[in-house]
Amino acid sequence: MVESINAGEAESVSERDQQILDHLPLLHYIVGRMALEIPGHIDRDDLLGFGMVGLISAADSFDASRGLKFSTYAYPKMRGAILDELRRMDFLPRSRREKVRLLDRTIAKLEQEKGTPPTPEEIGEALDISLDELDEIMHHARVAGIVSIDDGGAGEFGGLLTDPRSDDPIGTASWKEMKELVIAAINDLPEQEKTVITLYYGEDLLLKEIAEIVNLTESRISQVHTRALYRLNSCLRGSEGAN
Repeated sequence: MVESINAGEAESVSERDQQILDHLPLLHYIVGRMALEIPGHIDRDDLLGFGMVGLISAADSFDASRGLKFSTYAYPKMRGAILDELRRMDFLPRSRREKVRLLDRTIAKLEQEKGTPPTPEEIGEALDISLDELDEIMHHARVAGIVSIDDGGAGEFGGLLTDPRSDDPIGTASWKEMKELVIAAINDLPEQEKTVITLYYGEDLLLKEIAEIVNLTESRISQVHTRALYRLNSCLRGSEGAN
């Protein structure tokens, strides 16, 4: 009887381990996509390690009788484990937080004056900084909004740096209604931003792959992506206000 139980446990462990091995490519994919959302100084191997904790947790708690695919169940576990660890690291220094707060106040002031979110060029002029400097601060604000529930930084304008699909999953009626607006907004983006957005969402490429195509560094692609998201969401907010 004891031998039978041990054999069953061994089979279960083997199946669990195989499930983990089979989904390592999914973990690498998640890390590759999240590279657009996290600080450039965080090592990719560290992210894989954080995500592995989530993958193992998913394998240990997965219940096939619930009808979910393991990949569907494990995806948020892996992503969540990475974000949890980044939150614990508290990687955004005070000086960067202050710059994000200043950016937030500046955007709010300009939007109140003109009635619509200001363009990146208008923000840079108001702050008397270059577009490259603004890109860096905007990216910090986006990371702050993704990684920390309340880091005292992103403010209301953090919503202008989010994936426009985040509240409207593809396949829902609301997303289908928004899709034409998103396509029109993408077509109006500056060429570099349009290329990055198209490759990321349309071609489903990873940060490293986009960087090789457009001959920019991965960190620069992250910043261009953030600026493009700001323009897209500004445009969408304006469209909603007009309806």
